[in-house]
Amino acid sequence: MKKSRVEALTDAIVAIIMTIMVLDFRVPTTPHFYEIFDNVPELFAYIVSFIFIGVAWYNQHFMFYLVKRITKKIYWANNLWLFTMSLIPIVSAWVGKFMNDVGPQLFYLLFFTAWNLAYLFLAKVILNEMKHEGDQTGIKEITEMCSYRFLTSWGFPLLVIGTGIAILIFPFSGLVFSLIEIIINGIYTTPDGDKLEGPDGKKKKKQD
Repeated sequence: MKKSRVEALTDAIVAIIMTIMVLDFRVPTTPHFYEIFDNVPELFAYIVSFIFIGVAWYNQHFMFYLVKRITKKIYWANNLWLFTMSLIPIVSAWVGKFMNDVGPQLFYLLFFTAWNLAYLFLAKVILNEMKHEGDQTGIKEITEMCSYRFLTSWGFPLLVIGTGIAILIFPFSGLVFSLIEIIINGIYTTPDGDKLEGPDGKKKKKQD
């Protein structure tokens, strides 16, 4: 299966998700400036989800660059990852409307956990293909990614449990903790992730 076709499909779906989210904003019913502040909770949820998608796409793009071919298992694992991501507009809209309520915040945490597990599953499937191909360089690149190391450590389940407890006490903290994790993963993305293509637009060759 051609990588370019799957990458194009992924990019299109991600772009649609990012576009749909902004449609949930309510237009103020009057021209008074202060009415815009009624949308602050929705805006915060939108910002968190937007950054979330941006970091997620960056990491997925890096893994797809490293793998030599897209197998059927990788294709369906990627679809599962996209399915969980497609729920973001609904989850983001609900938590933005009821920012200080436990239910929406727990649902956002549940979604966030499901997406992370889907991403980890995709990474594992790609790693299995690399092992089959004997691509030790690609394996090393993925296993050293900040997101992969975090999701395979005890830190991930502890964060989920800790966030769940915090939500029961301070519901708003759920979205805050999610934003902190996203920012950390965004800052500590793989160092050469922005060097996949040279100035001529051609992909760099991997060193074996």
